[in-house]
Amino acid sequence: MKKTLSVLTLFLILISTALVGCGSNNATTEEQERAKTEEIAAASGPIMINQDIPDQEILSKGPNGEAAVSAKTLQLTEEDIEKIKEGKYKAALVMHYAGNDWATAQIEGLKATFARMGIEVVAVTDAQFKAEKQVADIETVLAKKPDIIVGIPVDPVSTASAFKKAADAGVKVVFMDNKPNGMEAGKDYVSVVSADNYGNGIQAAEVLAEQLGGKGKIGVIYHDADFFVTKQRTDAFETTIKEKYPDIQIVARGGIMGPNDGEKVASGMLTKNRDLDGMFVVWDVPAEGALAAARTSGKDDFVISTIDLGTNVALDIASGGMIKGLGAQLPYDQGISEAILAGYALLGKEAPAYVAVPAYKVTQENVLDGWKAVYHKDAPTTIQNAAK
Repeated sequence: MKKTLSVLTLFLILISTALVGCGSNNATTEEQERAKTEEIAAASGPIMINQDIPDQEILSKGPNGEAAVSAKTLQLTEEDIEKIKEGKYKAALVMHYAGNDWATAQIEGLKATFARMGIEVVAVTDAQFKAEKQVADIETVLAKKPDIIVGIPVDPVSTASAFKKAADAGVKVVFMDNKPNGMEAGKDYVSVVSADNYGNGIQAAEVLAEQLGGKGKIGVIYHDADFFVTKQRTDAFETTIKEKYPDIQIVARGGIMGPNDGEKVASGMLTKNRDLDGMFVVWDVPAEGALAAARTSGKDDFVISTIDLGTNVALDIASGGMIKGLGAQLPYDQGISEAILAGYALLGKEAPAYVAVPAYKVTQENVLDGWKAVYHKDAPTTIQNAAK
């Protein structure tokens, strides 16, 4: 069967060119971004995520217990794309917080795909993990009259009315990872798109258990908030350890409210439990804090696993540090999936209520391949050098 060059491949070429080839001239960042967008918009072929991602059983369930549909099954044809372009639609991205590698990759995937669909991104907001700011962000965004909002609620209760207001105004809403309480798929929103967070929690458990030789005492740092996907990660990690590794004991648990709480919680845990051999941290930014706390405590042989392949944790993995591996989300592909589903809504096509991108295990052995799978570009030089 003849293989069609997907838009994803073009994305990779164009983004790599923009990142590598523009350093020798005086073009501004804005000019580079505009040139990249124009090239992407001119690409041809269907829109789909990276079909080379390994086919794995998706273990997560949706917010209402829905079975997951693989993101690899989503696609917009060239005919679909042309119909969408005729509408001259606008989109807004409403983030819980931005600036980290995961959020940046999501936004890049969304922007690139919307550019391909002829959809203008009129706003990208950063709620800084504050529900009241996100509510205000949504009000501000609605004044721009977007046809689409792609967002991730900081809190499913306190942001519900604001997202519901957008849906009632006719905006096509697609959620990342979580949904506000009281909103229904197919009625109030198009779909929820997530990584296989349960699968990634299992991967993180396997990494930690392998490094500890199947025995030891560990701590767990979880997200102490009503956040669907982070709860799935922790549940999967703890269930896997308890059921598969009876000689590994979870002797300490500590909750974080935000990404900057990792060092404080880990430090307290290590002070009370000097004999800890390892720790699971629910995502990469607080894991960086846990790494700092372990170094301060002199725990040179400590083992940490987490979820999400950020720059700093990737560097530690590549250099053989305490963070031995993780379950990686694929945020760029998640962004592509969210944009495709927005396209489904604009075309009146039926969309699955819950979509997931497969889990991806990353260790020192495959960290460079993992980086490319996650971000659709080569790892930074520092990580490449550390992996040698």
